[in-house]
Amino acid sequence: MSSSPTPAQPVSRSPWRSLRHRSMRWWSVANFVSNAGTWMQLTVQNLLVLQITGSAAATGLSMSVQAAPALLMSVLGGAAVDRWPRKLTAAVSQAMLSAIAFTTAFLVALDRLDLTSLMVLAAVTGMIATVDNPACALLGNDLVPAEDVPSAIGVGALVFNAGRLAGAALAGVTVGFLGTAAAYFANGFSFLFVTAVIPFLRPAAGAVRQVVEKGKRPQAAMSVREGLAFFARRPRLMALAGVTGISAVFGRNYGLTLAVLVTGPLAGGAGAFGTVSTVLAVGGILGAVLGARLRRPSVRLVGALAATGALLQVVAGTSPSLAVLLVLVLPMAVVESVSDTAGTAVLQTDPPAHLRGRVLGVWGSVGTVWSLGGPPALGLLMELAGPRGALITGGLVIAASIATGHLLHTRRSTAPLPLPTSITPRPALETAA
Repeated sequence: MSSSPTPAQPVSRSPWRSLRHRSMRWWSVANFVSNAGTWMQLTVQNLLVLQITGSAAATGLSMSVQAAPALLMSVLGGAAVDRWPRKLTAAVSQAMLSAIAFTTAFLVALDRLDLTSLMVLAAVTGMIATVDNPACALLGNDLVPAEDVPSAIGVGALVFNAGRLAGAALAGVTVGFLGTAAAYFANGFSFLFVTAVIPFLRPAAGAVRQVVEKGKRPQAAMSVREGLAFFARRPRLMALAGVTGISAVFGRNYGLTLAVLVTGPLAGGAGAFGTVSTVLAVGGILGAVLGARLRRPSVRLVGALAATGALLQVVAGTSPSLAVLLVLVLPMAVVESVSDTAGTAVLQTDPPAHLRGRVLGVWGSVGTVWSLGGPPALGLLMELAGPRGALITGGLVIAASIATGHLLHTRRSTAPLPLPTSITPRPALETAA
C-alpha cells in the first residue's frame, strides 16, 4: 500500500523569509555596517567641501563629479560584473573603496586635502561604484532562492534606511569628539568589514548561480551591446523604465517640492519640514516591509502603485494645512517604497542570469539621467506653477501617462492577428469549378 504524499508546505509570505538563510543574515549585517559608515561620511562631506572652498557651487560640483561616471560607465561596469566572478568583483571593489576612504581620511587629518584632490577622489569613487553597485546588488540576490529575492530586496531597503539613520546620528558624535577625518576612517573600516565577510557567503539551495564563461570570451564592446540590445527589446523593461522615469521627473523629489510647499504656502519652518521628512522615512520603512512580502512582482503592479502615488501627490498639492499634508505623506511614502521594491525585483530577476549585470548597468546610466535632469525640470515647473501647481501637474502627468500606456498595451494585446499573406481569404459560399 503506497503512502500518501506529504502535503506541500505553505509558501511563506513573511517579509523576513530571506533571513532564514545564514549567508543572507551575514550579508545584511555587513550592509548595515557599510551603509552606516557611508552615511557617516556623506553627512560630513558637504560640510568638508564648504570648509575647504567656502563655495556652495563647489559642493554641488563635487556631487556631480562623483555621479558623472555612472552616466558614462555604468554599462561597462555592468558588463564587468557579468564577466567576472561576483564575489571576487564585490570584494575587490569594496577593498578599493576602503582605500579611497582611508586616503581621504589621511589627507584630512594632515590638512592636505584641497579641491583638486577632492574632485579626483570623488571621480575615482564614482568609477568604482559603477562596478560595485551592481555587483553587491546581485550578490545579495545570489544568496537566496528566486522566490525570496523580493524579500532580500525589501530587507536591503530596510538595512539601507537603518544604516542611514545610524550613520547620520553617529556622524555628529564622531566629528564632535574625534574630528572630520574619523568619519572617513570609520567608512574605510566598514568597507573592510564587508570585504572580510564576502568570502564566507554561500548560496542557499535553489539560488540562481552565476556562470562565468571559460576560455574564449566576447569582446567588451560586444558584451555591452548585448546588454543594451536585450534591454531595448524587452517590453517589460522598457515599460518599467518609462514608469520609473516619468515618476522620477514629475514626482518623488519630495525633498524639493514638499520643502517649498511647507515653508511657502503652508507657512511652516525648518522644524515642520523635519516632521514631514520623518514621516516620509517611516513610510519608506513600512513600504519596504510590505514590499518584501511580494513573491512575483510585475510591471503592472509597479505602474498601479506609481499611479496611486501620483494621485495622492495631486491631493497633497491641495493640502490646506500641515496636519492634512502629514496624513497624506505617510501613504505616499509607503506606496513609493513598495513600488521601488517591486520594480527592483523585476529589474534584477527578469533578465537571464548571465545578462543581469549588464541590464543593471544600463539602468544605472538611465537612472543617472533622471537623477540629474529631474530636479532642474521640477524646479522650473515650480517657478512657473508654484509648489502646489507643480505637485498637482506632476501627479496628473504621471497618472495620465501610465493610464495611456496601459490602454495602448491592452489594445495591442487584444488586436486580432493578421492573416498570413500567403493565404487568400475565400468567401463562405462559392460555386464549384
